[in-house]
Amino acid sequence: MKYLGIDIGGTSVKLGLVTDKGKILASDNYEVAFDNYKTPIFETVKKSIERFLKDNSINKNELMGIGVSATGQVNSNTGVIVGVGGNIKNWCNTEIKKELEEIYNLKTTVINDANSMVIGEQWIGKAKNYKNIIGITIGTGVGGGIIVNSNVLLGNIGIAGELGHFSINSNGKVCTCGNIGCYEQYASMTALIKNVKEKYSDIGNLSISKDEINGKYIFDELEKGNKELEYVVINWIEDIGKGLVSLAHIFNPEIIIIGGAVSKQEKLFIKPVRNYVLSHVMQKFGENLKVEAAELENSAGLVGAVHYNINN
Repeated sequence: MKYLGIDIGGTSVKLGLVTDKGKILASDNYEVAFDNYKTPIFETVKKSIERFLKDNSINKNELMGIGVSATGQVNSNTGVIVGVGGNIKNWCNTEIKKELEEIYNLKTTVINDANSMVIGEQWIGKAKNYKNIIGITIGTGVGGGIIVNSNVLLGNIGIAGELGHFSINSNGKVCTCGNIGCYEQYASMTALIKNVKEKYSDIGNLSISKDEINGKYIFDELEKGNKELEYVVINWIEDIGKGLVSLAHIFNPEIIIIGGAVSKQEKLFIKPVRNYVLSHVMQKFGENLKVEAAELENSAGLVGAVHYNINN
């Protein structure tokens, strides 16, 4: 059986033909931010679907359903975007489920992209065979998804698991959401880059300008043994760890999965995060707890969205 998987991000949409076993038979990416969202994302998505189906000679009659992973806050009951982070125009109130079902007459489900990630990892990724999982993505912001007793935690209308927005510092930084000390302000890659830029003159020996600093450069420098930079990164990792310890105490997971480009850094990132979490959780919470990098990378949202569609 085949399904159409759609993973809508802030810059591009990934489309895939996915089997009921999670195998991606065909996939492609299409840009959605080419004119700064003057063209609504969903208009681009709908055109991209038609192009994808045509280019891959896919007849909609061979599809069993459409699983959508979408950036922003998603009412998973109605398939509507109900909240938008950042500056994505013409996205809030988009009725994804209603429109796609009208066009293709196929059962369509829509969930948040971070929830899709953790569902995908549980299905065929690093969290396979685990029933209680915390998934977190570290990038421009912090996203996440929580699985409890094999079911993704969606909350009242499907917007649960907003892991970037619980406070780890009541006297801390003002967040874009309006609250104080949100996890995202300390644990995102954006936060690390900002911290490095603020300490640029103290760190010294950096071969690029302050404005050119990015995550890849930071970890390349760490690999070379830059001790001043290492100090900044250690503090960042401790902030990430503090949040994960709190989440572990609330949800008692078997495994914590960490996604985002930085998760590829096993020695310099995953290992120290793991060590922090396991040395700070209460004893019983740490017994058999795993802290691991996500496995599916850019495919997680696609396959997670399809798996949710199959089961709902």
